[in-house]
Amino acid sequence: MVIELADVQSAIENEAVIPYFQPLVELRSGQLYGFEILARWQHADLGPILPPNFIAIAEQSGLIWQMTWQLLRRAFNAATQLPCPPRLAINISPIQFRDQALVSALQAVAKETQYPLDRLTIEITESAILENVDIAHEVACELRALGCRLALDDFGTGFSSLAHLQALPFDELKVDRSFVRTMTTSRASRKIVAA
Repeated sequence: MVIELADVQSAIENEAVIPYFQPLVELRSGQLYGFEILARWQHADLGPILPPNFIAIAEQSGLIWQMTWQLLRRAFNAATQLPCPPRLAINISPIQFRDQALVSALQAVAKETQYPLDRLTIEITESAILENVDIAHEVACELRALGCRLALDDFGTGFSSLAHLQALPFDELKVDRSFVRTMTTSRASRKIVAA
């Protein structure tokens, strides 16, 4: 499947990339405590197109900002329809996390939709830290000052090290799915997940 920039641009302009709400469940109690917002695109001719096929194009073209705000606006609006808005988590592109405009844009969307930012978790991968630790740290501290939580996503892949855990004020650590998938068959994976 070949996705072109024009396809992605059209999808974003027509708001065809929509938020899917993946339940977040507390394993010990089985209680639902929120949702991770996932970008999904239902193409008229090609059917469902998963993020690996369009996120990189959106990042390279600068369309990632427009797509993110559309997703957040829709997710925040849906969440505020409930008596107690659920906790939401969203992945932020490394490009966005290294841009100090992220904080003010996030504040604007939250204010417009009346979604409380202390109910939001921002998930980032280690590549968001690597290019410029100082800017990443500054943005992270500003997000924490707004009440947002920070999660390091896909820990255990790429350039993972404990030094990255110290670089930013993380609240959560999400172990990469490859360890979780094999934890019942691999003692090494089980040890990593348990730790």
